[in-house]
Amino acid sequence: MADPNQRIAVSTWSLHRLLGTIYPHDLTTDAVSDGDDRFGEGEESLLGLPSVLNNHGYNRLEIVSFHLRSRDPVYLGELRDQLNVTGVTLQTLLIDAGDMTDPVHGERDTRWIGGWIDVANALGAENARIIAGKQLPTAETMARSVAGFKELLALNAGSPLKLVTENWFDLLSTPAAVHELLDRLDGQVGLLADFGNWTGPDKYAGLQSIFPRASLCHAKASFADGQMDEADYGLCLAAAQDAGYAGPYTLIFDAEHPGEWAGLGEERDFILSRLPD
Repeated sequence: MADPNQRIAVSTWSLHRLLGTIYPHDLTTDAVSDGDDRFGEGEESLLGLPSVLNNHGYNRLEIVSFHLRSRDPVYLGELRDQLNVTGVTLQTLLIDAGDMTDPVHGERDTRWIGGWIDVANALGAENARIIAGKQLPTAETMARSVAGFKELLALNAGSPLKLVTENWFDLLSTPAAVHELLDRLDGQVGLLADFGNWTGPDKYAGLQSIFPRASLCHAKASFADGQMDEADYGLCLAAAQDAGYAGPYTLIFDAEHPGEWAGLGEERDFILSRLPD
């Protein structure tokens, strides 16, 4: 990715106020739920977002699964067409629910996630992000996650879509757990490393430990009263760069101030100013 602009992406979560309505998941069905306006009705549709994104100078997008109002092939085709026409790459479909490590519902959730992998393929996404598990890491829960991923890999065999997971929720709450899972999957599952999912004094060392394995990054900055925590953001970025990370940075913004486009702009400018020439 020699072009700096190709190293910047935006998640629909960062524009959840602009988009408004979400469609929360019910894991007992493949149907998309009725709309939920907890973030307001919004000003823009997902179908219109690629054009708006392009007008703001962004050409890589990650879509959170609960922003899709339908899984109908016609709707998915329309969205794929809008991405193609505007030159916006769908970098990742973020499958934002399911727990393959759940002792009761793990098999059901794995099948449900598989259905969303089909959606990612229909949209032409480069990656599908899958939650590795929400249970604490034990020999049993790690084995369930490995088995779930192997089932999903078999389902996705022959597709250019890459399956990735994230240092998120209890199962992958430590660098050791991230390394163990990825090792047991023999490199067949990639890593999306998130700046904002870990806290505490070991946060930056933990990020530096896992970033050599990362192909994607969620670059979330903290904002308080509209001001970015540049010290934290700089240390997170340094952890990635010191580990040799050369992939895209997906901007994550969820604060109220200074506003979605302004916050994204600050994050983008901060990262681009620190990328090596």
